[in-house]
Amino acid sequence: MVDTTLPITSVKGIGEKTAKSLSKLGISTTGDMLIHYPRSYVRYPGRVAIEDWKYDGQPCAIVARIRQSPTVKSGKKMQVTLLTIGGGGKNIQIVWYGMTFLKNTIIPGKHYIFYGKIYKKGGGFAMEQPTVYSPEDYGKIEGQLLPVYALTAGVTNNLIIKSLRTLLSDGEDVPDYLPYEIREECNLCDYGWAVSQIHFPDSMEALIAARRRLVFDEFFLFVVQMQYQRQCQSREESTFAFEDPEFVWGLVEKLPYELTGAQRRALTEMMADMAGQSCMQRLLQGDVGSGKTIIAFLAMAWTSYNGYQSAIMAPTEVLARQHFETFTDLCKTFGINPPLILLTGSMSAAEKSRARKRMITEKNAIIIGTHSLFQERAVYSNLAFVVTDEQHRFGVLQRETFSKKGKHTPHILVMSATPIPRTLAIIIYGDLDISVIDEVPAHRLPIKNCVVDASYRKTAYDFIEKQVRLGHQAYVICPMVEASDNMEGENVMDYANMLAEHFPDDICVAVLNGRMKSEKKTDVMEHFAANDAQVLVSTTVVEVGVNVPNATVMMIENAERFGLAQLHQLRGRVGRGDAQSYCIMVNTSGTEAAKERLETLNASNDGFYIASQDLKLRGPGDFFGIRQSGDLVFRLADIYQDADVLKSASDAAKSLLASDPDLSDARHAPLREKMKEFAEARDGRLGMTNL
Repeated sequence: MVDTTLPITSVKGIGEKTAKSLSKLGISTTGDMLIHYPRSYVRYPGRVAIEDWKYDGQPCAIVARIRQSPTVKSGKKMQVTLLTIGGGGKNIQIVWYGMTFLKNTIIPGKHYIFYGKIYKKGGGFAMEQPTVYSPEDYGKIEGQLLPVYALTAGVTNNLIIKSLRTLLSDGEDVPDYLPYEIREECNLCDYGWAVSQIHFPDSMEALIAARRRLVFDEFFLFVVQMQYQRQCQSREESTFAFEDPEFVWGLVEKLPYELTGAQRRALTEMMADMAGQSCMQRLLQGDVGSGKTIIAFLAMAWTSYNGYQSAIMAPTEVLARQHFETFTDLCKTFGINPPLILLTGSMSAAEKSRARKRMITEKNAIIIGTHSLFQERAVYSNLAFVVTDEQHRFGVLQRETFSKKGKHTPHILVMSATPIPRTLAIIIYGDLDISVIDEVPAHRLPIKNCVVDASYRKTAYDFIEKQVRLGHQAYVICPMVEASDNMEGENVMDYANMLAEHFPDDICVAVLNGRMKSEKKTDVMEHFAANDAQVLVSTTVVEVGVNVPNATVMMIENAERFGLAQLHQLRGRVGRGDAQSYCIMVNTSGTEAAKERLETLNASNDGFYIASQDLKLRGPGDFFGIRQSGDLVFRLADIYQDADVLKSASDAAKSLLASDPDLSDARHAPLREKMKEFAEARDGRLGMTNL
């Protein structure tokens, strides 16, 4: 039986240095390695001679005999390596940005295989950043379905594959903790087999079955904890007295615009909770740009008016600072003067010390910050209301942490910009009441959308330059951080280099990705927010956490690989100012199904409609694209494409707790242990204090 508690150094070939690198991926034990699931898979196509190749827009493996060595040319900002391959009257220009070592490693007279995507360029064809293989090396992977893993410095895809093959040499011995009757009723495969097949599938059918089992487990463990938590703990009694609701409506009258009906409804529901006998635990769900922040501020201002503290946690320092500036301006608009305190990780020790002292002495402060608000040294004296975002969703343990920082458990408001259909939201947010803002303020200009193929890129770049000349800025989103031997798609590093070559020198191209240290990410975003950089090439890390009203263009490469809801979230980064904004989605798949999905975004800016369409258009097994934005951050599961599995897991959880409310049956002991492990792995987000 596989021992999932052993240190990762127990795996042959992994020493202390590699273990340190693996820890950055959250891999410290053999169990961590087993659940480091592939982020995608690639099936390498059969090789084809250049004279037999036909353009279809798909990745291909071109075999060609090299006639002359690559040449290196100096561009404006970097060197470019060029090679022309041809045969049968066909020529393809190969382009690498940098990689000048290829000039000496690709030898004339020999055959090589170039793997990548070919696109039309002028009257001919070009291939950018292809991977080069010898015929022998390509033969080892040709036709296989191979896993592609998230990596970090010092960790290769081959290292993870080799380690997992060692661990899974007897995959059936991975213990199954799910009760047999649930497996039977829900038609689920064995857990050990699923773990083995998710990494090294025998077929596409096996991969789909394995993924379904593991997705079910993630949902089931989550939902059973939510339901167990709800039945074990009654809503806590509020100790705060919230009076004079007219104060809030007086502020509303001073706004330079009118609240929508949905905003007024949500605010009314929140105020009723806060003035009630039980502590509020509410989800404020609203589309991008629907005006959730002003509702949160009005509730925080009311908290201060009643003599209590409130705190709002932002997912990034840039957004925390923007909230602070916005709240400062709102206080001036309303003619009120509550203490405003900012606390973030990058502040100096002296600044943090002053902020913490104010948190103790200023009993009605409005406190804005990041995760620093949660840390041990942050002590509250009179905390009555906490606003958090979906990235910082927290459960019982965190509520207890906050209550210990103040005197009593505060009211909780979770804000979500993810337009989850209500049927799914009720399952996912089972311990929260739900308010929905389903209207967009009238003063917002609708974003103009277009779905194009790769041939439109040059036109798009010209349009971005035109917008920059008008004083605006642009985002360009790529699915990958850097080029991968195993995964097809545009990547941030090469794309940024290419744009830097394309645009004039006075247009600054910045780069952002999730692998950067938080200080570096903050620095990049602050420069972009200040218009020191005009074009930001990024992964989906920009999806939350910054507000740049000056940005008017969102260009998304390989758009077909993202879920519709995530594309909508990305699109929401623009359209925040007074100028007309645009979203350009580049579809590189060429399939009718991808075109149909993307046309949903082209036709609508309504996030809730888009989310419902996402449920209809993403079928079983459609899981090779970039995962959706996850407010719950499951490893595999996606609440949109896996909605049917979510509902099945929810039903199974209800049935289990109905038959064994305390999970005291001896048969459920393995499940109890797995639930504790699941909670701990998620940083106690759903703290199982009663298990």
